Amino acid sequence: MSVRRVIAVFGLVALLLAGCDGPGAPSGAGSTTAAAPLRPGWQALTLPAPPGGPGRPLVRDAASCAGRWFVVGGVVDAEGGTRPAAWTSVDGTTWTVLSVRPDSFYGRQNVFLSAACRDGQVALIGAKVGGAHGYPRVSTWRQVADGALVEVQAPFETYGGPTAVNVSRLAAGPRGWLIVGNRSAGAASWVAAPDAAEFALVEGAPELASDAVGVTWAFDAVATPSGWLAVGGLLPAGRIDRDPAVWSSPDGRSWRRTVLPGGSEYEELQRVVLADGVPVAVGLRGGTFGVWRQEAAGWVAVGTFGRRAGGGVPGVGSLVSSGGSLFAAVTDGARHSVWVSTDRGGSWREATMPLDVPAGVDRDVTLVAVGDRWWLAADDGTRAGLWWAAGAGA
Repeated sequence: MSVRRVIAVFGLVALLLAGCDGPGAPSGAGSTTAAAPLRPGWQALTLPAPPGGPGRPLVRDAASCAGRWFVVGGVVDAEGGTRPAAWTSVDGTTWTVLSVRPDSFYGRQNVFLSAACRDGQVALIGAKVGGAHGYPRVSTWRQVADGALVEVQAPFETYGGPTAVNVSRLAAGPRGWLIVGNRSAGAASWVAAPDAAEFALVEGAPELASDAVGVTWAFDAVATPSGWLAVGGLLPAGRIDRDPAVWSSPDGRSWRRTVLPGGSEYEELQRVVLADGVPVAVGLRGGTFGVWRQEAAGWVAVGTFGRRAGGGVPGVGSLVSSGGSLFAAVTDGARHSVWVSTDRGGSWREATMPLDVPAGVDRDVTLVAVGDRWWLAADDGTRAGLWWAAGAGA
């Protein structure tokens, strides 16, 4: 069983409820335009083979900051064994392999799943399924002075233990690093100083965790001028459909919850970015992907795109912003697709991809955008690649 599948297993039942409601958007919300797909001028890039013997590269996430680009994942060999791998670039075109120094049995088998960077330095979440119960063994990684990635030692209960559910996404900001995920008590966070040398678990925090109001679930976070913003959903007491929720925090430890107006559809926020300083989140809204934006009067629903297809689990895999555009990679349950918005989420057009990626285990698409260029890393389960394009295409 794959790492990503096990990490997501606790959310599958809830996500499948998204197919039980109609696909309609709230009154006044924007929607996908009927225009033909955008056709970016994709150009293929080469990721050199990591050391350690033959195997197929895996790509799972990407990040960029301060003139550095990172693509992360791993390598899987012919017997199914895995090891961590990461690549970096100073121009987005020529890539080199980063040295990786694991420090544990499972660390040597990690696949990097989430990356974030600040001041040109990257930190990572990696995991490997293992142990008697087949749970993911999670590690965090930091970059040291010589550029190498080193595994951060942590007690098992920091990410595992009897109250563990999942570890979701890593975010970077001026104050350091933040991980969001979920424990049996509901949404949780992990915070670290700028050196990323130790993450402290924040479990059961008021308003972040579940309570009499409902059951919480966190998916993603982003740094803001006032601290951190996390997004996810809340299952109100007595209901079977989630409502979208956001949390704000000055330090990643104390949180204030805001539940957005929801309807009879299943709604949740799965990814969030700042678009020209304005928080924009994308997630599920019934049978479509919905977009919410924070405005002066509060959060508003501003658009929809795509539509659930097939019998798989839909979800937002990546959301980035640059050059006045938003770029989202999603899976509708049947296939992965990429969408572009030039009006902060109000309307969207699908963009053609250089590789067809069906939905399924160990199949991923992730994005990075810097200036007027954007990068797409894709893995269709048999091969992985990296491409870039200037602008969204016509």
